[in-house]
Amino acid sequence: MSLNLMGSLSELASLKQLDKDKLAEIIKDGLYQAISKKLLIENDLEIITDFDSNKVAAKFNKIVVERDMSLGEISLEEARMYDENLELGNTFPVVIPISDFEPKVIKNARKAILERIKVLEEDRIMYDYENQKHQIVSGKVSKDDYNGYLIDIGYADALLSKDEQIEDEYYKIGEIIRAYVINIRKRKNDVIVLLSRTRPEFVKKLFEAEIPEINAGEVEIKKIVREPGMRTKVAVHSLDSQIDATAACLGPHGVRIESIRKELNGELIDIVLWDESPEQLIANAIGPDLVEKVYLAERGKFARVIVNDTNKNLAIGKKGKNVKLAAKLTDFKLDIYTEEEFEDKISEERRITSHVSDLDGVTSKIADVLKRHGYTSVQDIYEASTEELCNLEGLGKKTASKIKESSKYF
Repeated sequence: MSLNLMGSLSELASLKQLDKDKLAEIIKDGLYQAISKKLLIENDLEIITDFDSNKVAAKFNKIVVERDMSLGEISLEEARMYDENLELGNTFPVVIPISDFEPKVIKNARKAILERIKVLEEDRIMYDYENQKHQIVSGKVSKDDYNGYLIDIGYADALLSKDEQIEDEYYKIGEIIRAYVINIRKRKNDVIVLLSRTRPEFVKKLFEAEIPEINAGEVEIKKIVREPGMRTKVAVHSLDSQIDATAACLGPHGVRIESIRKELNGELIDIVLWDESPEQLIANAIGPDLVEKVYLAERGKFARVIVNDTNKNLAIGKKGKNVKLAAKLTDFKLDIYTEEEFEDKISEERRITSHVSDLDGVTSKIADVLKRHGYTSVQDIYEASTEELCNLEGLGKKTASKIKESSKYF
């Protein structure tokens, strides 16, 4: 039994890539717990293990008694067969191979040992996959259910949940996929690795894998924003003046970026050149070829982006995704205007903030009449019709027409 136990456990340790020293401690502890139940503290039980010789035994002191009644006792008559000087109450050291113990003791010990080995294996799996946390792993789709896809990645099962899947991506059983490890959770009986294909970090790891300049630290990824399955913007910055960050990411004939897009099933990827100037960064994020001018608000993180009529739809993007992602990338609220729309917006704001008394032809008396009827800003006059103004008591048609015309060119 000793040879079988040590040999099988040694083989298990090798198969499961477990630490032999830890395994030896588990064996000792399991056997100690099983055998110590039949002994007293005074017996000084010790478990001996040796993987090299496949030896496992229990060493303890038997107490000399008149007539032995338990494992920890030896009769005086038997004890004097080994040492004639022994007396009652003395102790007699013995080393007993585990194979000599009754089957129930060995069975209990084996059960405890195997349970501890399973925990040790789970801890090793946790350690292995903690090292792979925030990395990309490959695996085979083994199951598809309401929770998502179960992926076999080797030492453990992984879950690509519905929430972490790109919309409209579907996989067949047996198909190999790549995903980003977001977390590892230990459950009652096993370990589950949680995966994602939607996180910006997944794209970041793909860039690091495909673009040597990023992996070498010569080009830095400053920020990534993403609408999974639709569009991603990656802001990059070269730390070496001799390296063009955009060209490095694209690769010769665009092969690098196409390789990443292929992994993402054709998702659009915009390489955005990072700039410390907010205006230039916003222009780069929208598309430098599309933007004519960027105006920053005096307060807050707001900006107005001017484009021509032809480029307005491109600047906004399908379902507004281009400007939405540009806003996330730059941390600015962005509004897209043509030059004409911008001028109209500025004029409107100027009219809203200007009092009617600022209009040509509005005396203090006329201003009082207008205010009495709820017309306080230039915008109020601009939005009112000439007929409405003519009907105001104290305001003639000529005056109404004049201030109305004045509001149009204010």
